[in-house]
Amino acid sequence: MKVAIVLNTSWNIYNFRLNFVKALIEQGHEVHTVAPHDDFTHFLEEVGCTHHDVKMDSRGANPIKDSALIFELFLIYRRMRPDVVLHYTIKPNIYGTLAASMLKIPVVNNVCGLGTIFLKDNLVSKMAIWLYKIAFRYPKKVFFQNPDDLAIFVDRKIIPKGITDLLPGSGIDLSHFTPTAFKRNKEFTFLLISRLITDKGILEFIEAVKDLKAKGMKAKFQILGAKDPKHQRGIPVSLIDGWIQSETIEYLGTTTDVRDFIQQADCVVLPSYREGTPRTLLEAASSSKPIVATDVPGCHNVVRHQYNGLLCKLKDPQDLADKMFEMANYDDSTLKRMGENGRTKMELEFDEKIVVAKYINAIDTIKG
Repeated sequence: MKVAIVLNTSWNIYNFRLNFVKALIEQGHEVHTVAPHDDFTHFLEEVGCTHHDVKMDSRGANPIKDSALIFELFLIYRRMRPDVVLHYTIKPNIYGTLAASMLKIPVVNNVCGLGTIFLKDNLVSKMAIWLYKIAFRYPKKVFFQNPDDLAIFVDRKIIPKGITDLLPGSGIDLSHFTPTAFKRNKEFTFLLISRLITDKGILEFIEAVKDLKAKGMKAKFQILGAKDPKHQRGIPVSLIDGWIQSETIEYLGTTTDVRDFIQQADCVVLPSYREGTPRTLLEAASSSKPIVATDVPGCHNVVRHQYNGLLCKLKDPQDLADKMFEMANYDDSTLKRMGENGRTKMELEFDEKIVVAKYINAIDTIKG
């Protein structure tokens, strides 16, 4: 079969779905990737994909501007003539599905996370929900990354329950993210891995750090991730630079391989407002690191309170600070046990092989 995989960045396909792509190719499928051209596009071509460049802005949402994607993807699909199209992220899910429906091409979608669209009540969110309702009349299958998001779509009658299924996010490659021998840092080290946008709870993290430092806590507070001031909810560079200069946080910049940074931390933190299934938490848990995260959809699917981490209240810097303080004051055996519990949870629930098998089954059903 000719299988098209459509996403908002080539980086995303390469970093999160490469093993799935390889599995398709090994089964004899012809894989076409559709995404904006970036530094990772050539890696996809090197493993055997045929790539198609598309213009797509991953920042923000403007339904009027973004609707041009329908025409662009329609032309790509008409030229390519895939047997099935797999869409990921909001814009491909909506505009790609509409384009494919005009050509009667079967579609499998993946709702990777709702972002803040369903948390707000404004014109953009109403428009997005309306577009979802129109587009989601056509897919053969729609995968969700957590039961909370699935329930919202079914309860709001955006999609019939019969075509839905759950996936453990994009899964985690357990052979790539592996534990090392437990070792506690002399200065307890917290690591937040994320783009610097407000939805990820960056501002709450900063407030929590300031509170902990004011109370005399001696620890390292690190942030690893790209500055993204052009994002609709991006944090101004001047503000970030102020945190760095005042030594509120240690900014680690960006990397193509997070494993060393995770291994050198004692705890990974993510005070996000909402997630699909946060990749950074899968990576942390697979590496046997305890976690502090918000008790919100996505995060609380990965973290079980007091089992492999601690859950804090949404948008509550004080509660976040309290949970970070609690984590830093655990003894070594508790930290080690939490990390081991996280690894066990990944092996049982989030193995990447589960994701690949479900997709292969969905494609085989369409083929059959």
